Amino acid sequence: MDSLLFESDDLGVTEDFLCRAYADMRIGSATPDASRARVRRDSAPSISVDELDLNFEMSYSVSPLGRICLCVVHEGTVQDHAFRGVQDAFGPGDAVLFAPHDEPYSGRIGSARYNITMIDPGLLDQVAATERGPMREPVRLTGHRPVTEASADRLKSTIFYLRDHVLAAPDAEAHPLMVSAAGQLLAASVLAAFPNTAHTEPTGQDRTDAHSATLRRAVAYIDDHADQPLTVAAIADAVHVTVRALQYAFRRHLDTTPLAYLQRARLAHAHRDLLAAHPRDGATVAGIAARWGFAHPGRFAARYRAAYGTSPATTLRG
Repeated sequence: MDSLLFESDDLGVTEDFLCRAYADMRIGSATPDASRARVRRDSAPSISVDELDLNFEMSYSVSPLGRICLCVVHEGTVQDHAFRGVQDAFGPGDAVLFAPHDEPYSGRIGSARYNITMIDPGLLDQVAATERGPMREPVRLTGHRPVTEASADRLKSTIFYLRDHVLAAPDAEAHPLMVSAAGQLLAASVLAAFPNTAHTEPTGQDRTDAHSATLRRAVAYIDDHADQPLTVAAIADAVHVTVRALQYAFRRHLDTTPLAYLQRARLAHAHRDLLAAHPRDGATVAGIAARWGFAHPGRFAARYRAAYGTSPATTLRG
């Protein structure tokens, strides 16, 4: 993982940094002699989470970022924010689509502390129900405000979980499953929060393809590849059905989802590793959990206890 920290009270230096960190842009301020900026970034190849603190009013005009840009405002305001078809203002607690990946945008930030999360738009296609084949259209977000307050709260929780427990972890780079699972969780939270073009209902062909043989092939593929960064789209491609058909097969026959089954399979692998390991050899619950994609030790312990009736620490000691 990559991390950086930027601080400056020079508007020109700040503009140069923002151009390098985001995209070509122009910024301005009515008080250029009092323009302190602070930016903390933690990033993975497809995701970055930034915390920005500006103690001045800054105008901005930004070229397309190439990534979907989300914003959560902690303090202060964002005024006159505009991109094609949108003009809005945001305040503390708001979680919004700041800009699509292919649209320029502009506005003013008033002495604000806020979060910017950017994701590769291809991540949405990895978890969404799109058509199979080379001609399928990429999923697009069609609104900049979350559809419900609850979905906005879930999105914010996911962003902060990613920031605090995945990207900021000093050994995150050594655990690709953890980063992959977190990226898919973020993409799924984005799709649940914003209106989008993903097709959610199975077609007649999807229902036909969602038979028990499809489920058996998918389960076998997941079990055989649980140690790899799997996506729903990759699983669907491996068993030659659409994402919708795959999701419908798991819902029809197991009353679960492909990602939930993948998590269950990885939990079983972690259980076997805990049984085989010993603390005197340096094994830890957190290390084994991270190896199988579980970034938060407390959440892992809760899932483990629900599945096996004991704590992972007890299994490791036993």
